[in-house]
Order: sequence, then C-alpha cells, then structure tokens
Amino acid sequence: MKNVWKFSLIAALGGFLFGFETAVISGAEQIIQKLWQLDAFWHGLTVSISLIGTIVGAIVAGRFSERYGRKPVLSAIALLYLLSAIGCGASPFWSLFLLFRFLGGLAVGISSVVGPVYISEISPAKDRGKLTGLFQIMIVSGILVAYCTNFLFADTGDHAWRYMLAIMALPAGIFYVLLKKIPESPRWLALHRNIDEANAVFHTLGQPALTQTQQTENTRHSPSLWQKKYYKPIAFAVLLAFFNQMTGINAILYYAPRIFEIAGFEAQLSYLQPIFIGGTNVVFTFLGMSIIDKFGRKKLLLTGAVGMFIFLMLTAFGLKSGHSTYLLFYIIGFIGAFALSQGAVIWVFLAEIFPNEIRAKGSSLGSTTHWIFAAIISWIFPVIVEGGENGGFYIFLFYGIMVVLSFIFILFLPETKGKTLEGIDENTN
Repeated sequence: MKNVWKFSLIAALGGFLFGFETAVISGAEQIIQKLWQLDAFWHGLTVSISLIGTIVGAIVAGRFSERYGRKPVLSAIALLYLLSAIGCGASPFWSLFLLFRFLGGLAVGISSVVGPVYISEISPAKDRGKLTGLFQIMIVSGILVAYCTNFLFADTGDHAWRYMLAIMALPAGIFYVLLKKIPESPRWLALHRNIDEANAVFHTLGQPALTQTQQTENTRHSPSLWQKKYYKPIAFAVLLAFFNQMTGINAILYYAPRIFEIAGFEAQLSYLQPIFIGGTNVVFTFLGMSIIDKFGRKKLLLTGAVGMFIFLMLTAFGLKSGHSTYLLFYIIGFIGAFALSQGAVIWVFLAEIFPNEIRAKGSSLGSTTHWIFAAIISWIFPVIVEGGENGGFYIFLFYGIMVVLSFIFILFLPETKGKTLEGIDENTN
C-alpha cells in the first residue's frame, strides 16, 4: 500500500494545478476587466475561456489516454500547465492571454479525466474512495493556495495579476519531474500490452495478479461507448456531472471577491474572505474523503444536498437585502456542504462507474458534461448579476432549485462503496 499512496499522491498533483488554475482567475478578473476595458459579455468570455479549453480537454482525454497510456498523458498535462502559467503571466495583449488561458483549461480538462482514472486503476477496492479522493483534496488545496497567493499579490502594483497567474509554473515543474517516478496503470497495460507486464505492476503495488476471468475481460479491445448495455452508467455520470455544476460552485469560486463586493464589503476584505472559503473547502473535503468508504457515496450526496439548499437560500436572500453581515458564513456553509458531498464524490464516481474497457471514454464523457455546464454557469454569472436589480438573488435562487432536483436524482444512483472495479459493472446493468 505504501507504493499505492505514493503514486496516487503524485498523480493527484494534477488536481492541485487543476484547482489553482480554476480559482486563480478570481483575483485577477476585475483587474483584467479594467485593463482591457471589457464589457460584461467579453469579461465573461475571458473568465470562461479556460473552461472552454477544459471542455475540449475532457473530450480528447479518453481517446489520448486509451491510445498513449495514462502516464504519458499526465506528463503532457504538466507541460501544458507550465506553458499556460508562463504565457498568462507574460501576455502583452488580451487575445494572447485568452490563448494561454485556453491551454490551461485544456490541461484541466484532460487532468480531470486521466488523474482520477489512473488513481482508481491502481487502488484496492476497500480504499479506492479515499485514494481517488486525493485528487479532490488536491483540487481544493490548489484553490486555497490560489486564494492565498492572490491576497499576497493584491497590493503589488499594476502587474499583480501577472504574478498571480505566473506563480503556477513552480508546482507545474515539480509535477512534471515527479511523474517520472510512477508506473503505467496496470489495467491499461492489461488492455493494451500484455498481462505479465500488468501483473508486474500489481506486484509493485502489493495487489494480487488478475484472475484468469479478469485477464480475459481485460484483453478485449476497447469497444464503442454508445451501446445499450452502457446507457445506465452513462446516464448516471452525465446527470451527476450536470447537477454538480448547477449548484453554482464554480461561479462562487471564480467570482468570490465580486460576490462580497456586491454585498457591500470593502475591496481588501473581498480578497481576504475567499481564503476562508478555500480553507473550509479543504477541511470538509478531508472529512468527506475520510468517511466516503465507510458511509458510501450516496449518503454523502443526499446529506450534502440538504445543507447546500439551506445555505444557498440564505445567500440569495442575504444578497437581496443589499448587505448581509452573515454572507461569509452562508457561503462557507454552502462550501462545506458541497465539499463533503458533491466535491468528495464527483471524481471518484466518474472514475469507477464505468467498466474497465470503456472507463477512460466514459469518464471523459462525464467530465465533458461537467465542464460544459461550468463554462455556461461562469459565462452568464456576470451577465445576470450586472443585468439588473437583484441579479445576485435570482441566480442563487436558481442554484437552490437545481439542488432540490439533484436530490431527487441521487435517490436513483447505485452505491459503489467497497465493490471492485470489475464488480461495479454488474450493478449498473
């Protein structure tokens, strides 16, 4: 198990960069809007261009990781993060900035598929939830660090936004170097090379070799995803990814300082308060990961939905009042409920619900759905908020209604706790 944890932690560093790339724009977005004199529409595009790249990345991730393997694709992701960080920090004009933000999003999209899939494929069934959950822990840790560096650079002058974005080059370089120490996924090796090589990696991981039946199943060529027998896991993955974004989580992470300014807080406090949001995200994600294999995915999702609805409603009516002293606590409450449930479960579920032969393709579809709606939500947020009186109230009210619908959907989800990857397929057919 020691090697499993080590390799999982290294692969999960892609999640750290994922989280950093996702949240760092929150500190720079208002500065950039003023610098390039962007209206609400083009400003929304500037923030969401990374998410458009993420959609493209999620679409191609399954095909690339099936063809070239999980490890080489992870290395390519590290280089994309490095290029994006340096390019964004040095961009002299808006269109070039958009290009490098797009490349960062491309890395996020591929990472959101390949990272959790790799970890799930090297993990034993009893610990797969918490091990795959390392990716989510790294995501929220990256978000917290991004908020902290944004706060530290906020008063460094006209080029503060460049420092905020360029600092990501450091962890990206470390990620690339450490990836040289991990093996290829044994389940990918079983599908694309030979069983002996796969079983050698299982031995390194301290896990038993594949049985004769599993060897037969794993040597099949990767079939088409769009077959009737796969429709149920496809529906579960797509709808869970859809509702994950309909809670408004990414809009809150991207526009946190703006939300607090809308509520009447001073600008400097608006940069400080997201750090509390990021810290809450980390704490409750750790809590979710520690209990996911004990309580299961479904119970966490249902419990979290109740908490999210309550705090979204409090946030909505707090914004409607024009100023709410307790707004920070409402948003922290929402973040805690999300991190404990949707945040803890989403990448674990997408990486395990599909059978081995289509896991990368299926996870890619779920991740693509996730990022399409993340882009939509993030693009329209400033348009709605700036479009009229009480825009903040109406958009948070909408998020709350979507959480109610997600609760109903979750009731129909299968529980995957404690099942082997080979065994989960039997529960979804």
